[in-house]
This record gives sequence, C-alpha cells and structure tokens, in this order.
Amino acid sequence: MDHAVKVYKLTNKLPDFEKFNLSSQLKRAAVSIPSNIAEGSSRPSGKEYAHFLDIALGSSFEIETQILIAYHLGYISSEEIKDLEEGNKILQSGIRNLRGKIMQKALTRIIGIILLFLLTVYGITNL
Repeated sequence: MDHAVKVYKLTNKLPDFEKFNLSSQLKRAAVSIPSNIAEGSSRPSGKEYAHFLDIALGSSFEIETQILIAYHLGYISSEEIKDLEEGNKILQSGIRNLRGKIMQKALTRIIGIILLFLLTVYGITNL
C-alpha cells in the first residue's frame, strides 16, 4: 500500500488540467493493485487468486507507463521517477513470486488428486 500512497502523492504534483486524465489514471491503477491482491486472497481457488494477481500486475505496468509519460512531459523529476520505478519493480517481483507459489500449490494439489484417482481406478492400495 505504500506504493499506492507514493503514487497518490505524485498526482498532487501534476498540473490541474491532468486531474481527469493522467492523474485519474494513476490513482485508479495505484488503488487497483492492493485492492486486487486483497480480493484475490478471498477467493477459494488458487486459479482465481492468480487471476486477481495478474490484474494487479497489469495495473503496476500501467503505473510504470504513466509515470514515464509524466516524466517525459516534465511533470516529475528524474529522482522521482527513479524512486517510483524502483518501488514498482519490487512490487512486480513480489506479485510474480506470490503468483508462482500459489500456482505451484494448486498444481501440487491437482497432481495429488490425479494420482489418488489413478491409484483408485487401478486398485492400488499398498505402496
């Protein structure tokens, strides 16, 4: 959530005429990340959780693009963009790692179910 706060603070530096454009887009993307992570964590399956993590990851790439636009338009300094990009990369890495762990857990569960099914079908009871 710290990253969302940083992005929100950045939007205060944008010109007033960007209020309903770039500023609004940045705010929506920033709020979308922790919101989708939270919503996904409430879902019953790993596949659903991973889907919400994918949405959060997409929002982080939106922020990356939008802060580059803000920089090229001269709205933010190179120091500010460096700090935001670094935070964004850390966030993206964390989301990818979490997604990988969730999908690995789901895959392990599926393999176990398939194995149990095959053992039952072939009548194997003592391993």
